[in-house]
Amino acid sequence: MNQASSLSGNATSSSSGQGFSYSRDTFERLVDAALAHAKKLGATDAGAEASEGCGLSVSVRKGDLENVERNRDKSLGVTVYIGQRRGNASTSDFSEAAIAQTVQAAYDIARFTAEDPVAGLPDAGDIAAADEQPDLDLFHPWTIDSEKAAQLALACEAAAFATDKRITNSEGAGVSAQQSHFFSAHTRGFRGGYASSRHSISVAPIAGRGDGMQRDAWYTSMRSPDELSAPEAVGRYAAERALSRLKARKIATRECPVLFESPLAAGLLGAFVQATSGGSLYRRSSFLVDSLGKQVFADHIDVLEDPHVRRGKGSAPFDEEGVRTKARKVVDAGQVEGYFLSSYSARKLGMKTTGNAGGSHNLSLTSRRTDRGDTLDEMLRKLGTGLFVIELMGQGVNYVTGDYSRGASGFWVENGEIAYPVQEITIAGNLKDMFLGIDAVGADTYNYGAKTVGSVLINRMKVAGS
Repeated sequence: MNQASSLSGNATSSSSGQGFSYSRDTFERLVDAALAHAKKLGATDAGAEASEGCGLSVSVRKGDLENVERNRDKSLGVTVYIGQRRGNASTSDFSEAAIAQTVQAAYDIARFTAEDPVAGLPDAGDIAAADEQPDLDLFHPWTIDSEKAAQLALACEAAAFATDKRITNSEGAGVSAQQSHFFSAHTRGFRGGYASSRHSISVAPIAGRGDGMQRDAWYTSMRSPDELSAPEAVGRYAAERALSRLKARKIATRECPVLFESPLAAGLLGAFVQATSGGSLYRRSSFLVDSLGKQVFADHIDVLEDPHVRRGKGSAPFDEEGVRTKARKVVDAGQVEGYFLSSYSARKLGMKTTGNAGGSHNLSLTSRRTDRGDTLDEMLRKLGTGLFVIELMGQGVNYVTGDYSRGASGFWVENGEIAYPVQEITIAGNLKDMFLGIDAVGADTYNYGAKTVGSVLINRMKVAGS
């Protein structure tokens, strides 16, 4: 067994009994000291953030404990502006001298950096005031020790092995309990911070023997440990997925409809976010440049963003710049209604920030055609004869052109019924055509990180096989 521990800092006092070494008050004092020193040096503007994270990760394999890791890290980041020149520096040392040195380093970097006409903190009108920072119930610490975590991981893996004798091996099971908190402020008046948590249980069983082995995996991840799926349920489902892939075949090259399983469909939504994010747009390195107000998806598709979902994995009362977040419709009846912009990228584009510095918040892709009865079985019937994809491999997405080519495995479907598993194939198309070619979205919604979507049926793609 390998035990690893990485602890930074020497503070030992508990914060609110939640396992943190530093309190919110301490972070406020550190940030205020950094901002005051920046102004003393002559900075026109400055921002600072103090943060701390800690957690436990335990992994097991084939009934034995493999790894126990405790992590604890902390950081103070400082950004200094001299006019429209920007400098940034950070430290894990919270001493008064180290903070002064870090601010000085950021200031010196700014002095020798070229001016950027759009650099600067957010405009005052975009900043989230104290009464615009709702409590989103994001912090649910898991008071679990390594022994209990190992028991859960072992139970998860044991359930996978007990599902069927054809489960012959395992890449292991794991339990992770993580929590963090931060406080941020800048000289345009923003002050805010909060604590959050994220916990998970996962397993990756292997079915079959020799050349016929098949692997799959499953996990559960939530803000609160009370909402995690039972480890036995995770193990059984992962095993069933691996078993379903035994005796996989290749198929002949063809064009056909393709159904993306819901966790993979979240990746299609992620590709849209990437292509409509500020950095890609102002660099003109996106296939969706100048797409605002244009038809990009089929006309029955909507994409919503809601940063204020309680316990949501992508929830935030403000973005990384302290800009207020709000719910909005990003795609309406297939037309792009908004991009994903920070203050910097918005200024580069001559637009307003959308509160997306740091990424998107709780996106959902839905279809106006979806009925409550559109289960996975119904989506297979809508597929008719074609490919149902449950795994993608490789990074074959060109965001400049939209060309899409990924290794894949899944099932060949005939007349709405799964006929047999398939492997060693490639699916290809262009994301422009794929988005417009969405025929249906299932009611079998799955939350993958900050994205929620059901299975997605695309009317036609190229499938390269034998």
